[in-house]
This record gives sequence, C-alpha cells and structure tokens, in this order.
Amino acid sequence: MHIRRAEQRDASRLAEIEVFSYRLNFYPIFKTDEYFFSELTVPILTEEYRMEPERINSSFVYDDGVVKGFIRLRGKHIEKLFVEPAFTGRGIGAALISHAIGLGANELLVLEKNTRAIRFYNRFGFRLTEEKQPVDDTNEFLILMKR
Repeated sequence: MHIRRAEQRDASRLAEIEVFSYRLNFYPIFKTDEYFFSELTVPILTEEYRMEPERINSSFVYDDGVVKGFIRLRGKHIEKLFVEPAFTGRGIGAALISHAIGLGANELLVLEKNTRAIRFYNRFGFRLTEEKQPVDDTNEFLILMKR
C-alpha cells in the first residue's frame, strides 16, 4: 500500500490538495468569494501547516511517488479526507479511509448537502446520526456519521 504518515515536507502538497478540493466541492454551496479565493490559498494554508505541526502529525498521505490524497485523524474522529481532484475515482479515498478504519476511526462530520460524500462513507459502514451542527454564519449543517 502507498499510505504513510505525513511529514513536514508534505505541507505545501497537503495545502494544495485541500484548497482545490474545498473550491471544487464547497464553493458551489457556500459561494463566498472572499473566503475561497482570498483567505483559502495554498501559501496561507501551507504556512498554517508549518505553524501547527499537529496537522501534519495527525495526517496520512497516499503517496505512490506523488502525494495524491490525505486523511487527518483526531483520535477516532476523521477530521479531513481529500483526494486531488485529478485523481478521484481511482480508489485513493477508499484506501485512505480503510487505513483510518484500521486505526480505529469510527466517526466524522459531513456537510448535509454533500450527498456524494455521504454515499461514499456509507460504503464503509458509516451511518448518519441525528446529531447536527450549524456551519458558522451559514444556513448549512454538518451531520455526524458513525460506524
């Protein structure tokens, strides 16, 4: 398998994957230009990764010579799962979530409108719960999924 613990040298690649995934998947829902194109940039996020090493230390990357995706865990909680948009549909997300499940991960938050992600997580035994939390300054909700 091509999964390894993230290292500091991965910071800019993780930032790049995260920025472009957020723009592709969440901008159409939130449509906040200021955040998605001024505040959420690769240089800014790379610096945040460098200033908060726990972000790197709690992440695992799919690396087959190129880092193509990552998953971040906080204990048993999956905090983030992103695959480079150019590489989706190739089993990278499945490999990452399977790795996390093997480490005991059993819960995550998913955007209520992200039906594609909900279907994906269902394939790995995650089910929607009744627990919801609002996304700051929006009418959107995150729903807790548990395995």
